[in-house]
Amino acid sequence: MNKVTIIGTGSVGSTIAYTLTIMGLATEIVMIDINQEKALGEALDIRQGTPFCSSASVYAGSYQDAADSNIVIVTSGVARKPGQSRLDLAQVNVDITKTIIPEIVKYAPNAVYLIVSNPVDILTYTFFKRSGLPENQIIGSGTILDTSRLRARLSEYYAINQQNVHAYVLGEHGDSSFVPWSIANISNIPITEGSASLLSGTSASGVKWPDIDYDEVENYVKKSGARVIERKGATFYAVSVSVCHICKCILSGINTTMTVSTMLHGEYGIDDVCLSLLNIIDDKGARGKMLLPLNDAEVKALHNSADTLKALIRQMEI
Repeated sequence: MNKVTIIGTGSVGSTIAYTLTIMGLATEIVMIDINQEKALGEALDIRQGTPFCSSASVYAGSYQDAADSNIVIVTSGVARKPGQSRLDLAQVNVDITKTIIPEIVKYAPNAVYLIVSNPVDILTYTFFKRSGLPENQIIGSGTILDTSRLRARLSEYYAINQQNVHAYVLGEHGDSSFVPWSIANISNIPITEGSASLLSGTSASGVKWPDIDYDEVENYVKKSGARVIERKGATFYAVSVSVCHICKCILSGINTTMTVSTMLHGEYGIDDVCLSLLNIIDDKGARGKMLLPLNDAEVKALHNSADTLKALIRQMEI
């Protein structure tokens, strides 16, 4: 029996519930929202499709119904509007999160908490500081979506299966994120910035590889969310699939690495901030970090990301 509670039934929360059901990851899904009618409607809509997919109990409930949840997903908050940065949302969504924490933690103290609302790194930090839970139980979705966008873009560049692309986005889920190109590769063939890539030019078999534009790729990753919001009003499909991937790895209990946001304690000389590094995730949550061999420029970029978040935290009432 896998039980998942979702707090917030807007576009992201309801799409996560739908995706969890389609993927057959949970046998029980509780949907909680301050707008109970919305939660009831979303749950009913999903539940009525379950005869044609994996059987699951999907229903709207209250915080008490979250008892014995394996995972609690927090998506509540004000959504980003066109032209607005994730950081613009900070204090409003911090305040919302602060009201949720004591209500949910007392009923589900053993759950793994997956923070999805933006700005996700700030809200993950808030959850850590206010909940009193062991930090392994608190995970921000972080740059897993950015990493997915990066791999999708590189797969288009090289016309290769996305699963053959091994590259990451680290740092803040936002404008100060960065790609450590020194470790990016396609099936163990390096993509090397500043030198002749083994993937560039024409191979012995006659395949013409494109010359990669690193700035274009990073800009694509950073601006993808804003572009989707401008065109359709919100982002929810890709983030929902990414969040469900995290849930699948937690529920399987098999150690899996992914870029999610957790508290730092001196890694790369950074502490007291939540941002994304390569973490090991299991059924207890964040088991630990794998420290990638970043070069000096990449460590500097990581410090810049941490400083950006710390500067905002100093302005917040957390």
